[in-house]
Order: sequence, then C-alpha cells, then structure tokens
Amino acid sequence: MGTLIGHVAPGFGFLFIGLWHLFNNTKLYALNPISFSSSQWFPSSKVRYLELYLIMAGSWASIAMELVIGPEKHQPFDDDGTIPSNHLHNFEHATISLSFFIYAAFAIVLDKLRPKAHYELLQLLGAFTFAQLFLLFHLHSADHMGMEGQYHLLLQVVILVSLITTLMGITYQKSFLVSFIRSLSICFIGAWLVLMGFVLWTARLVPKGCFMNLEDGHWVVRCKTDEALHRAKSLVNLHFSWFLVMFAVFAMVFYLAMLRMYSEKVEYWPLGKVDEDGSEDLESQKRNNNHLEDSKSFVSMGKDSNALEMER
Repeated sequence: MGTLIGHVAPGFGFLFIGLWHLFNNTKLYALNPISFSSSQWFPSSKVRYLELYLIMAGSWASIAMELVIGPEKHQPFDDDGTIPSNHLHNFEHATISLSFFIYAAFAIVLDKLRPKAHYELLQLLGAFTFAQLFLLFHLHSADHMGMEGQYHLLLQVVILVSLITTLMGITYQKSFLVSFIRSLSICFIGAWLVLMGFVLWTARLVPKGCFMNLEDGHWVVRCKTDEALHRAKSLVNLHFSWFLVMFAVFAMVFYLAMLRMYSEKVEYWPLGKVDEDGSEDLESQKRNNNHLEDSKSFVSMGKDSNALEMER
C-alpha cells in the first residue's frame, strides 16, 4: 500500500462503495421516508452479491499484492522465516484487507441463512472492520511523523466517523442521517486515499522544501527544514478543510437532486373526481344532484313558511 497504486486503487474502491451506498440510502429514503430502513450492503439488479464479490476480489488482490507480488522475493519472509522490518507494513495492510474479505464473506453467509439478529451481527462485523482499519493506521509501523503522518492522522478521523456511525446503525437502523453520514465518510476515505497516493508519490506534487527519499525499500516524503515541514503539514490541513467543504456541498446537492428524482408524487384530487375524458364520475354527479335537491327543498320549505306567516 506504500505506493501510488497502493493508495489510489483501494481509494477508488472505497469511493465506489461509498457512492453506491449513498445513492441507495438516499433513493430508499426519498421513496419511503416513513418506512425507511438502512442496510450494510445493497444487492444489484442482475447479480445480488455483486457489491460483496467486488469487496472480496479487491481484498484478495490487495493481499496478493502486499505479500506475493510486491516483495522482491515474491514472499514477505526473511531467510530464517521471520518477518523483516521493511515488510511489517505489508502484513499490516494485508490484515486490513483480510478484515474486509471476512466481512464480505460473512455478509453473504448471513444473508443466505438469515439467523436471528443477522442485521445487528453484520453491523457489528462492519464496525470490527473499521476498528481494525483505525487501529492499524493508528499503530502503523512506518514512520508517519512527517507529511505522510499528517495525512494518516486526518484519515483516522474519518475512519472513526465510519466506525461510530456503523455502531450507531445497530440501534438506529431507521435513521437516514446515520446511514447518510456513514456513506459520506466511506466516500471521504476513498477520496482522501486517492489524494494521498498522488501527492505523496508524485515528485511534482511534493511541497516546496521537501523531497522524496528511498527508505526501507519504499519512497517517503522528507522535508529539509522544520519550517518546510510545518508548511507541508499546514498544506495537508488545508487539503482536509477543502475536502470537508467540497463534501458538504456535494452532500446537499446530491440529496436535493435525489429527492427531485425519486420523491413520492402526491396527487391532489378535486372534491368531484374528473375522469380522463373530462366528465365527472357517476358517484360525484349523484352526490352533486343530491346536494342540489336538498338545497331546493330547503328553499321551498322557506317559501312555504313565509306564505303561512303572511296568511296569519
């Protein structure tokens, strides 16, 4: 994962899944705001488990890249069978991918067997996956004290939002806001990983006063002075703030657009229904005729009473 493709590829994966969840949750809420109920995953029209299959395939590809394809010896162990220090981060990234693979696999099993509390169990498993992601990024073996560390620190904030909203989803299954924020946070994780991949492994995008240095077999960004490091971290903070603004605007525009497309169409009928040919239906005509007859009889009764009064 400590490469451009190692961040961009899973970043697009998170972004795709997040947008898929955002679309489905908002569509369900727009169509049925009263009976809305969130879900951890959404079936597609042709292949029911397509989302989960993609998660499993992406996780398996990530594990293979970290432990087999990426290392020079095409295996991550040292000659004596131990894990060398320069491959510790490979095992950490592979463990994250394994957690997502387990989540997707059990999601399929729980959907087929439908045991009691299967929704709550899947939410708990999803929370475990995000907890694993947060823990391994927080305790990462790589040196994240510089600019790269600032990117990972802010990434942990977004992962924590995904973890908290997933846990809240166990109790608040019918809360659209909880599912909406969780979907947005997954999108944010993906977009932030893509940005990290390009900024940290593209020489032209490295901030002024910093450079790319090869350490333990992978490239890291180092800064020449403390002032340059402080400036680089401040730029990362600005990137995160701009992303927050961008996602806030995107969330509101997306929500309003989805409501316009899928909201329930309420039809208002006149008191007397009108058929497609423009004529009132039979029942409405009968009711109108009855009202007219009642009013006429009431008027005639009034006239008769006035006549009697005159005779007296």
